[in-house]
Amino acid sequence: MLYSVQALRAFAAWLVVFHHVMQVFFDFQAESATGWFLAERGAIGVDIFFVISGLVIYLSTRDKVIAPGRFLLNRALRIVPAYWLYTLLAALLIAYANPVMPTQQFDLQHLLRSLLFIPAENPAGFGLYPTLNVGWTLNYEMFFYLLFAFSVLAPERLRLPLLAALLLLSTGLAAQPWVSGFYANAIVYEFLLGVALGVAYSRGWIVPARLWPMLALLGAALAIYLFDSSNRLLHWGLPSALLVAACLALEPYFRTASWLKGWGDCSYSVYLVHVLVLSLGWYAAQRFELPVYAVIAACMPVIAVLGWASYALIERRLFSYARARLDDRPGYMQRSVLS
Repeated sequence: MLYSVQALRAFAAWLVVFHHVMQVFFDFQAESATGWFLAERGAIGVDIFFVISGLVIYLSTRDKVIAPGRFLLNRALRIVPAYWLYTLLAALLIAYANPVMPTQQFDLQHLLRSLLFIPAENPAGFGLYPTLNVGWTLNYEMFFYLLFAFSVLAPERLRLPLLAALLLLSTGLAAQPWVSGFYANAIVYEFLLGVALGVAYSRGWIVPARLWPMLALLGAALAIYLFDSSNRLLHWGLPSALLVAACLALEPYFRTASWLKGWGDCSYSVYLVHVLVLSLGWYAAQRFELPVYAVIAACMPVIAVLGWASYALIERRLFSYARARLDDRPGYMQRSVLS
């Protein structure tokens, strides 16, 4: 368990939370430097997530023999239950309590596509966003898992170049008019940056240090502040990879803060549930004329508690139960890592 990566994962999740605070409550109109940063740069939490995902998936499968089908099943068991739950809750709000999420429209076909991770134009007309809008990132995650499943067929030393080749091929095909252009986005290469960091870390190329990681953190923070997402891979993807590399080198200094593991564990559920909580908070503020900042403050512990409960009851318990049942079946003896 890499405590530094868990800490960064938690930071990324809450960065996205506050980015959406600026969207839901202030329509990205900032009146302070902090508000401007969260509105204009808070979305980089997604890029950090993607790099971490590539890193963790590589490390969790390293030196293991695992069939592609089992790998995909493990990832589905880890990702799908919570996502389906919060997607269905969002659909219920949109269909039967639309004032809570007034910019959304319900469409059954779009909901089914969302549940199956198929990019589709949102019925409200604002792009290729699923019913639970933050799920657009999971469409990329599942795409990465599918390509990584092919790479596990190759010897470990060839996984990185094979994955790179598959990404190049896939993004090239996605540029064709008969394929969804959703996957032509260069953001998918951020997973590859994470895998490359996993290779470097496992080979001992990233060693414990203090000076260069601190400089790297400062450099990454400066780059993030200066550059927008117009060239997302270069402007935000590379700084995100630099943040992850610096955290890996600082790992010994995070070992004494084991509480960070819990915050990182909950990050996926926090990411999924926060939009629903913020939407309900926004509605309550509008409906009952409550102070906006008081409502925002009240939303934060609710998101944290629901994120922890969702992780403990849905992600961890359900995943462990399903994995145990599968491991009891003949032909499913390979073990995987909950990441």
